Amino acid sequence: RYYSMKKFYIQTLGCKVNQYESDGIGSSLERKGWEKGEKDQTCDLFIINTCSVTSKAGMQSRQAVRKIMRENPHSRVIVTGCHAQTDPDAIKKIHPAGKSDNLLKPYHSTDSSFSKFHIICNQDKTKVADDIDLICMDKSPFEFKKTDFGRSKIFSGFNHAVKGSMTRAYLKIQDGCEAFCTYCIVPYARGSYVSMPQEDVLRHVEALHDSGFKEVILTGIHTGKYGVDFKNNTSLLTLLEEINRRKSVHRIRLSSIEPGELSEDIINLAAGRNILCDHFHIPLQSGDNDVLKQMKRPYDTDLFEAIINRINQKLPFAGIGVDTLIGFPGETDEQFENTYNLIDKLPVSYLHVFPFSPREGTPAFSFKHQVDSDTIKERCAIMRRLDKIKRENFIKMNMKRELEGLVQHKRDKNSNMLKAVTSNYLNILLKEESELKGQIIDLEIETYNSSLSVTGKRVGQPGSFRNK
Repeated sequence: RYYSMKKFYIQTLGCKVNQYESDGIGSSLERKGWEKGEKDQTCDLFIINTCSVTSKAGMQSRQAVRKIMRENPHSRVIVTGCHAQTDPDAIKKIHPAGKSDNLLKPYHSTDSSFSKFHIICNQDKTKVADDIDLICMDKSPFEFKKTDFGRSKIFSGFNHAVKGSMTRAYLKIQDGCEAFCTYCIVPYARGSYVSMPQEDVLRHVEALHDSGFKEVILTGIHTGKYGVDFKNNTSLLTLLEEINRRKSVHRIRLSSIEPGELSEDIINLAAGRNILCDHFHIPLQSGDNDVLKQMKRPYDTDLFEAIINRINQKLPFAGIGVDTLIGFPGETDEQFENTYNLIDKLPVSYLHVFPFSPREGTPAFSFKHQVDSDTIKERCAIMRRLDKIKRENFIKMNMKRELEGLVQHKRDKNSNMLKAVTSNYLNILLKEESELKGQIIDLEIETYNSSLSVTGKRVGQPGSFRNK
């Protein structure tokens, strides 16, 4: 039976890195002759790529595993990702009926009433397709590992460019984190720093361009640490400079970068006619120095403010996104106000507002003076109102400017209009024809509504204008 198994489905929770890895596993399986199915179809193989960034994410991961096991009792199930890595025992106890169960033997079950069940650690997930026949015969070569054994081969599983189903391609260039912020489980899930060799990155970017992609988003767990595990002088800057020199794709975007790792040279590279997008997403977490110290964040508010202002001076129309973590243990009203006031005065384009939730396995889980949930909700609501103000100001600032947009293949769900993503990260709806899908066009904002849905129009000819 297992040699004839050909249909798979992958459910992904969490970050863009997880999505990239799921897309890579999927494309590798398709190369092996498997067919991609849908969640509600009968598939022979289900893969759940889990997330553990918060306690809620872990719970949602377990719920996803339980649901798939319950609805597909005769399918093979593989559970991988960060929650499987940090808490495999919780995964092993999952019962399809929703209760803890000891029938599931470690990492798989041979009981015919349950899915055939495997837990595969993060560092082996990229090699699932290579050994899928063995996995399906319960002869998996993978031994679950809680250490960083063999991490040098973590990028070897995807020798081909991962295309995915999006108009803009993601490329994971780095994995691992050694920052150990007190609230974060990720270093325990992803291990130490490891980078994709520069020539491999360049090869993948060129392959994505040859496949028709106009934009490649470089992503990682701690992207700014790209190259620190190499003996030569490779760095994120030197990689970006080489991609820019080769001009092997129309534009490159950074998914996220830490404040202390966004150098002036990288900011300069987003100016002029270079191919790096004028958009930076920078985690702040808190605008209070004492809270930052408690979080073990390696910067203070003065450094953060200087970086944001430097971007704005060099690139006054750049999109600047900021992460905030609200309600960290001990956060007082005054400390929250410091966060609000810092962001309020800075030229920020949008916010991602996250409520703190204690994550077992991290130091902050046992910190005293946990902030009550009602206070956290109230503070998050205040920050989200500030987010709306920032977004509206950024839209107004870009009115009547010529912008460069990449038209997405998928139409907007609410309006069914075409949608373009600009270099500085505005989403603009267009009353245009479908033949523009996948094209770089020049456009202007015409109007926006109270929900900040932006409508624009095409100007000029496709690709005729590069406005930074």
